[in-house]
Amino acid sequence: MADKKAVVLLSGGLDSATTLAIAHSEDFQCYALTFRYGQRHQQEIEAAKKVAESPGAIEHRIIDIDLAQFGGSALTDPNTKVPKDRADLGKPGQIPPTYVPARNTIFLSYALAWAEVLGAFDIFIGVNTTDYSGYPDCRAEFISAFETTANLGTAAAIQGKGQYSIHTPIINMTKGEIILAGTKLGVDYSFTHSCYDPDEQGRSCGRCDSCRLRLKGFAEAGLKDPIEYRVMNIE
Repeated sequence: MADKKAVVLLSGGLDSATTLAIAHSEDFQCYALTFRYGQRHQQEIEAAKKVAESPGAIEHRIIDIDLAQFGGSALTDPNTKVPKDRADLGKPGQIPPTYVPARNTIFLSYALAWAEVLGAFDIFIGVNTTDYSGYPDCRAEFISAFETTANLGTAAAIQGKGQYSIHTPIINMTKGEIILAGTKLGVDYSFTHSCYDPDEQGRSCGRCDSCRLRLKGFAEAGLKDPIEYRVMNIE
């Protein structure tokens, strides 16, 4: 359908890049939404710009909000160290200091507002729980609850114009499966950025949770990660 629109949350990482490609493959007109939210580096913003151009998003907006005003996360507080080489990587129930309070709630709320203006009833988000990094706002229960809220709190839904659906196409995939799916859809992972703590040259550290899960995924997929690392740690 020519008017099949979707808002796609796009961080610039491999999960959101794959999610955008999936939405595009399902014939949605994709409106990509990225946030400059006070995170400790800007590499992911530049990555999101490249990713949005690659699969042909209809529009890409970058929204400024300042979650650093609240802190509470290693990603928004420069005085809090990003954990490296964690022995308990991926263990359920462990919420790491890189969790940003209420981040997906805030991001989805913005996506919902834009969707209502666009007349879109589909929102895509690249949350994942299989290679679980401990974020409570990546769980299926949270997504379901937000979808219910979206249909209770918008004029478009109450007026019967449509029902909102929050799509999580990679939620049950391993990182390796995500990478293979994206590769089949033509995702160029050299455009993406996943590291929580890159150096001044923009190279990924290879030791934070995100880098290690990414490297593990490429190893499982039998593919070489095209980005540059300072250290490659897949243990």
